[in-house]
Parts: sequence; C-alpha cells; structure tokens
Amino acid sequence: MKRLLILLVFLFIVQSLSAQIYLDSNATVDQRVEDLLQRMTLDEKIGQMTQADRSVIKNLDDLKNYFIGSLLSGGGSAPSSNTPTGWADMYDEYQKKTLEARLKIPLIYGIDAVHGNNNLKDAVIFPHNIGLGCTRNPELIKLASQITAAEVAATGIDWNFAPCIAVVRDERWGRTYESFGESAELAELLGSAAVNGLQGENLSGKINILACAKHFIADGATNGGQDQGNSIIDETALRAIHLPGYIAAIKEGVGSIMVSYSSWNGEKLHGHKYLLTDVLKGELKFDGFVVSDWQAIDQLPGDYTSDVENSINAGIDMVMVPYDYVTFINTLKALVQQGKITNQRIDDAVRRILKIKFKMGLFEKPFADRSLISQVGSQDHRDVARQCVRESLVLLKKKDGVLPLPKNGARILVAGSNANDIGYQCGGWTISWQGSSGNITSGTTIFQAMKNAANNTEIVYSKTGDFTDTNADYSVVVIGETPYAEGQGDRSDLSISKTDIDLVKKMKALGKPVVVVIVSGRPMIIEQILHYSDAIIAAWLPGTEGDGVADILFGDYNPTGLLSNTWAKNMDQIPINYGDATYDPLYEYGYGITDLSDSPAGSEPIFLSSIITNSGNQIELTFNKPMIDPVSANTDFILTRNQLPISPTINFSLKTGDNTTIVLELNTNFAPGDLVSLSFIAGNLLSFDGGKLEPFGPVNILNSVKAAALTVPGLIQAEDFSDMFGVQVEPTTDDGGGINVGYIDDGDWLEYTINPEVSGNYFLALRIASESQPAQITLTSGGRNLGSRTLPVTGGWQTWTTVNQLIGLFEGEQTFRVNVLRGGFNLNWLNFTSLVSVEEDQLIPDENAIFQNYPNPFNPKSNVKYQISETGHVKLAVYDILGKQVSLLVNEVKSPGYYEVIFDGSNLSSGTYFYRFQTNQYFQTRKMTLIK
Repeated sequence: MKRLLILLVFLFIVQSLSAQIYLDSNATVDQRVEDLLQRMTLDEKIGQMTQADRSVIKNLDDLKNYFIGSLLSGGGSAPSSNTPTGWADMYDEYQKKTLEARLKIPLIYGIDAVHGNNNLKDAVIFPHNIGLGCTRNPELIKLASQITAAEVAATGIDWNFAPCIAVVRDERWGRTYESFGESAELAELLGSAAVNGLQGENLSGKINILACAKHFIADGATNGGQDQGNSIIDETALRAIHLPGYIAAIKEGVGSIMVSYSSWNGEKLHGHKYLLTDVLKGELKFDGFVVSDWQAIDQLPGDYTSDVENSINAGIDMVMVPYDYVTFINTLKALVQQGKITNQRIDDAVRRILKIKFKMGLFEKPFADRSLISQVGSQDHRDVARQCVRESLVLLKKKDGVLPLPKNGARILVAGSNANDIGYQCGGWTISWQGSSGNITSGTTIFQAMKNAANNTEIVYSKTGDFTDTNADYSVVVIGETPYAEGQGDRSDLSISKTDIDLVKKMKALGKPVVVVIVSGRPMIIEQILHYSDAIIAAWLPGTEGDGVADILFGDYNPTGLLSNTWAKNMDQIPINYGDATYDPLYEYGYGITDLSDSPAGSEPIFLSSIITNSGNQIELTFNKPMIDPVSANTDFILTRNQLPISPTINFSLKTGDNTTIVLELNTNFAPGDLVSLSFIAGNLLSFDGGKLEPFGPVNILNSVKAAALTVPGLIQAEDFSDMFGVQVEPTTDDGGGINVGYIDDGDWLEYTINPEVSGNYFLALRIASESQPAQITLTSGGRNLGSRTLPVTGGWQTWTTVNQLIGLFEGEQTFRVNVLRGGFNLNWLNFTSLVSVEEDQLIPDENAIFQNYPNPFNPKSNVKYQISETGHVKLAVYDILGKQVSLLVNEVKSPGYYEVIFDGSNLSSGTYFYRFQTNQYFQTRKMTLIK
C-alpha cells in the first residue's frame, strides 16, 4: 500500500510537470503566467528582465544561452536591407534562435515608431505629436496610431516606445515636438487615443502592437527645458499636470511604461521607489511592466552594482541595458543571491513581463505576419497622414485677400530651405535618430505638393530666393528648424535664424504678399519676421505628406488647428504656459484662425504688427485689412521710449504700395536699441469698409533702426548694434547705465558697424555683468579672428565690471562681431582705445603661424617669416634629416607681431633641412631645400 501511494504521488508529479499549462492557449493568462513562472530558473527570469540592442548581439546563441527577453533597435538601428522584408527576416531570425531555449519563451522587440514606422524607409511618416496635438481630434490620432501599428507589425516588430505623453512646460526642451502640448488635458485625450490605436481592444490582434507610455514622469518640466534635467515642482503640480496622462493611458490598458531620464526635485526617477512602486504600481494599479530608458540606470548615483540594485528595487521590471547585457545579468544574479534583491521582486517583474507576452499572443504567433507588408506606405495610409497634416496646421496670421492662393493664372515664388526637403519636413526620429536632410524616404515636399495642387498656376522654387524673374503675384517662404532629437535639440534661443529673417525680408521687398510657412518642432520667436509676413502658418514637422499643407494654402480645406503650446513674443517670456499669473503671449494656447474668408465688411480692423523703420522717425502699424488714408483722422496715441512717456508731433499716412499699413511720422528720432511701446487710446482710424479701430496696447514696437558706422576709437553703447541674433535690450538699474543688452545665450551674436580712423592696436573694454557662470566670446572684425575671451562671474545681472582685450584693427568701415560661445551675461558698452598707430603689417595677428621660406630651393640664404598672436617664448631652429640642430634662429621672448629672419646656409652642404617653430602651445615644422 505504501509503495502504491509513493507511485501515485510520483506519477502525479510527473504528470504535473509534463502538463505545460503555459503552452495551452485555452488556459487563462494568469494560469499560464504562474505555470511558467514556477518552471523558470533564476537565470531564465533575469533573462526576461534584460533588453539588449540588436547591434551588440554578435553571437545569436546568446539569445538562448542568456534567455534574453527583449531586443530593441536604438534610433537608426536597422537591418542592412531597410525594407519590410528585411526587418521581418531579421526579427524572425532572432525569434527563431530565442525559441531554441528550454522553455521557448518568445522575445519582444521594441522600436521608437513615434510618428509612423519612422525607422523604415518608405513607410508613412505622420506629423510629430506637437502637430497632432493641434488637431484636438482623438479619433484621428487613434486612426494614425492604428496605421502605425499595422506598418510596424508588418515588419514583425511587436512593441512601440510610444506614445510620449510628456506635458511640455518649456519649449527650449529638445523633445518638445514629441509632446502633444502643454496641458494635462491634451496628454489625457490624445495619449489615451494613441494607446488605443496601437494596442486595439485585444493585444493579440493581427495589427496590434504593445504601446509604451513615456517618460514617467514630468520629463517636460525640467528646469530650463534641459533634456534629462531636474523637474523642480511640488507634488501637487506633479499630480495635477503630469500624472493625468498616465492615469488615462492605464485606464486604456497600456501594457508598458518607460521611465524618464530626468530627476524630480533632485532624485533620479530611475531610482524613485515612491513614484514607480507606491504611486504607479500601487495607487494607480498599473499591472503592465516598467522599462528603463536607454542605459538610464547607469546615471544613478554610485557604481554599477548599486545602479542595478536601486533601479530594480525602485520598481523597474525590464532594463534597457543596452550594451553589456552579460554584466547586467551577472550583476543582477549576484544581488539576488546576496539577498539585496528579493526573489519576490524578481518574480513580480517577470510576472508582469510574461503577462504581456501572453496577452500579445506571442507564444502562439511568434513570427512576422508577412501578409501585412502590402499595407506599408499604401495610399490609404498616406491619405490619413495627409489629413493629419492639414488638421495640424495652425494659421497664426492672415491679412484679407492673401489666402487661399489662386490655383489658376497666377505666378508664385517659393523660397526657403524647408520648402523642398523631405528630411527637414520630417524632423528627428526619421530613418536615423537625429534625422537628416534630403530625400531620405518617400514623400511629397511642400513645394511639390503646391505644384500638384495648382497645375494652372506657375510655381517656381529657389532655396535662397534668387529668382531670375521676380515678377510674381505671391511669395511662399518655408523656413524653420533643421532636424534634431532629444538633448541635441535643447536650445537657449528659439529665434528664427538670420538667414531665414533675411530671406523673408528679401521676398517682402518684391512688393507682393508673403506667406510664411514655419516648419519647426516648437513655437519659434518670430518677432523679426512678423511685420514682413502677410500670412503665417505653423506647419510643425508635418512628415512625408506635404499635400496636407497645400490643402490649406489653396483653400481646399479651412484650417482647423489650434495651438497646443503657447506662442511667446520673445525669449524673455519663456517658459510661458496657459494659466500663468502673467500671461501675455504673441498667440495664446488654443489660438488659431479657422476661416480663410476675408473679415466681414464693417468689422473692426485688427492690429497685427509694428516696426520702427530704419529712418528712425517712422512707425509702421499693420492691420488685417486695407485702411482709409488717416491723414485727417483724429487719434490719441501714447508712446514711451525706454519706459518714459514722449509726446512727439505725429503725421499720419498710408504706406505707399501697402494700404494695410499706416505710417506714423514723428518729429523725433529713435536710436538703435531704444525700447519703444505704443497704445492706441481713441480715435477714428477706419478701414476701407468702414470698420473702426478699437483701442489696443500697449504693444512693444520692433526697433529696426540700424546704427551708422561708429567711429573708433570711442565708446559704443551695446544697444547700438547694426544686427544681432537672439538678444534683447533692457534698462540698467545703475545711475547713468542707460540700456544694456541682455538675455544673451549660447550661439547669440551682436554686430557693430565700426570705422577705425587708423590701422592699429586697440584696447577693447567691455562692461559686463554675469550672475552665476563664466561666459565666453570670440571677436571678429572684417572677417578676421581677433581672439576669444572668458568673461568672469560678477555675482549679479546688474553687478558690473570691465574686462579688457587687446585687438588689432585695419582702418575703414567694417563689421565688428561678438560671437557668444557660452552665454549668461549682460553687456552695457564697448570702449575702443587707441594703443598706437602702426602700419598694417604691424597689427596684432589673430593666430600663430610659420610660413614657407623664400626663395626655396635657395643658395645660400632664405627668408623665414612668422607671426605670433600673444607674448611668449619663441624658438625657431633648423635641423638636418637626422634630426641634428644645425642653426638656432630665434630663442627669446617676443611680443605679438609679424617677424622675419634670414637663414644663412653658407656653412652647410646641399640637401633637405627642416625648420621647427614653437611658441606657447603652438608648434609647426616645414621643409626647405639648399642647393649649391
């Protein structure tokens, strides 16, 4: 009896072991998970928690030997054949090898398909999220996500690191375009729609893939918009602004969530147990798995062992290693064996991962479904992307009679580097991580789309606006940003580039309406082009379907897009968000013109922009419709200059050739850099159709007065620049300081037209103030490099000091330029003091150099010239081919300048010699030939 009982128990155990419930598709997901989990060794469990990049899998056997649970393609990592079949072949090869492992657990493969399957050449590329946020259309976002899922699934890939549901609060962040906008409402509404579109109602569906909400949490709130930075906000703001999107995604069933690189109040989120475990998994009851970002646990304080320990214990279930997966696996195993990470924590992580794999149906269908390949890049998909483009466009400014453009009988000039470039149109995360220019994938550029839309209108393109025939009815100028991704897109200044500003002005000078289309990943600072544009469209990063832009330009559809982010007037306002205590942007969150019709007859004219012209005594005010000549109008304006009221005599007129613009001619002149504001208080300024102008203001007027050539030596006020990029002017707080140039950031510059009376060496004194970090500048004049300078910290923005630099200038008019390598300072004035008048060849050189001897070959003498840019020890020696010194020409301290020495080879035999020049950290060797 006892033997029989033992036999029955043994048979029961054997039967239980052989009954692999986890392979039974009829069992529940929980049953399958628990059955598989209890069969797994620690090594197999840790393998499931490991994600490696495909590029480091050199030996495919590692997939089965280390039980790797997941692979990914980092940005731009693709098979050699970047086609759907190439991807499917790669995926199946990896999956086949993985399934050779004992328990046959399939891997899951992740990519960043953040606006369509953007890794795959010829796939449909949708607008980036910032544009989709402007559609306010969750059904459209759901449809776009379904198409993305289908085009990803066609390649075998089953996991998408999307959607990004960050709420961006500072547009300087390089990932702004990955966000749906600045509000929690958009993150909720559109983030959940994207999750639904990717995953569908059933994760095991044919075209459904796993979504990944990212990056948990508050990655869009970092100080200064710094990627991977620190979000300094209290928990109330964290929950009110940045958590709702995740709550909505979890309600929609999102299967994975990626953690942010950033910190919350100084603590790295990859080690934040309270947020990852207590809030996300506990309070919000998220039952999917948490994945790290790329190599992100390595950023935690301490060594790698502590990084692994702290991140896993904080609640991370799968680690995107992504390189040295063997070290990660061994480290994690040792920590478990040492009791520093419990088996319960490992089981929790693996249970979550397995649950998703079973829900996805990977155990039943582990390989690519190639029947989907025909859908990739299909016209039906492109039509939806085109709809996304046109619904994402935001019409910011429009004068009557400018839009829509005519399809028949007109001539349109198209200019700008973003008009005919698919790569620029798509932005970052397109084929490669950072994106690139040119025909990187299939699609229609904005220029080509315009030609497609208007066969009976002549449309010609010049990138630089250099047209042989400038006669035209309209100009369309397509400008904006070049591609970038993540931290490479962080910017301290969001101003439109000088090249683009000059191009808009150039096209406006032709005297015809100018439509500006801005291709960018965020709102830009457009104050320099606002007055020269008759219509402005924010096209964001529209992707491959430029026809959607043409749909709006030619009036096939009315624009419907509403701003998902507040559009600031200038950098001084950033960060700016709806609900701020002080909120006076150029265009508000939710703004957008949604009708191409002209304004109703008799409606009040709308003020659009203003400038002070270069004459210095004229102000132009532009409106949305033609105005009646105001020469006899009764008006009441208030003007201020540098914050002080002025009361000049004003004569009014219409601008010649532009009846939408009123000119105010004053009996006083404004200087370059003057801060001028205007308010219209009352009066009878009328539009041509009888509309009466209502009071407005105060508005700051763009000061475009150019400084005349400034005499050197002499004092030059910093605000008297002839041109600049990115800076602003403001009053100083010290007596007599006047105006200073401020908001000087990395990459900004100032230009001054100067006229040195004589060629010579000058002391340049700069009055600067810097609050907390050393700044660095380089100086040029007339194209010559005059050297660089580090500017000290003074302890405050209005705590001034003077720094000096010795420079050399030629006489005559030239452009002196201050290039900012590292910003963070204010500039009050520049003072040039003559040191000594010299001949041109006595100017201080801008660099060290040794020149070829002359004559060469020579017998027996030859001249050697050299120059040094600063005082230092100079050694100039001649060597034979064996390296023996045969002559010492110079060996002493020299002042900056140009020098010449004569080498006499009378005592040497014919042959090749070398002369070596050394001063400070500079050295160079040249060859000479002596022939007797």
